[in-house]
Amino acid sequence: MAASGSSVDKWLNDDEQLVADLHPHWLYFWMPSAVLVAGIAVGIFAMSRDTDWIQKGFGWIAIAAIVVALLWLVERYISWRTSHFIVTDDRVIYRSGWVRKHGIDIPLERINTIQMRQGVFERMTGTGDLMIESAGENGLQRFSNIHKPDQVQKLIYKQMNLQDEQGRQPIVTQSDAASQLEKLEGMLQRGSLTQEEFDAQKRKLLG
Repeated sequence: MAASGSSVDKWLNDDEQLVADLHPHWLYFWMPSAVLVAGIAVGIFAMSRDTDWIQKGFGWIAIAAIVVALLWLVERYISWRTSHFIVTDDRVIYRSGWVRKHGIDIPLERINTIQMRQGVFERMTGTGDLMIESAGENGLQRFSNIHKPDQVQKLIYKQMNLQDEQGRQPIVTQSDAASQLEKLEGMLQRGSLTQEEFDAQKRKLLG
C-alpha cells in the first residue's frame, strides 16, 4: 500500500506521520471507458457498411460518443487525481475536488467501528466500500472505490491499537528519570550491567 508524502504534506500536522495515501480504484474510469469503446465499435461498424446513410448516421453517432467519452475521461482523471483517502497515525483524512472541494477528518480515537462491503465483482477486482462510524455530528461516513478495502480496514485498526498503546505509556518526569539513572549507574558500578546495557537503558530512559 503505497504512501506518497509529496502531495499531501499540506494536510498533515507537524508531528503527524503519513501511513497511506490512496486514490480511487481504477474502476472509477469504467463508465467513460465503456462509452469510448462503444463509440469506436459503432465507428468501425459504420465504416464497414456500403450504405451511405448508415455510414453518415452511425458515423456521427460514433464521433459524438467518442468526444463525450474523452471529455468524460478527462473530468474523471482530474477528479481521481484530486481525490485522496489518507490514513495517518492520528486521523483518517478524505479530500476531493478541484474547483469545489470536499473534506472529512476523522480522529482515530473517535472511530467506533469500520465496516467493509464488497460484491462479487468488487471482490474480483479488488475494490469496495468502507463505512466508518465515529462519535460526533457526522456519524456514519461511506467511502467508495477504496482499493483493497479489507487491507485498509486492518491498517486503520492497527493505527488505532498503536495509538491506544502509546496513550497507556507512563509519563516519566525529570525527577523520575534522574532517580532511575542513578540506579542504573549503581548497577553499572556493581557490575550488574555491562557498559553496552547501561548505554542502551540510558538512551531509552532519556527518550
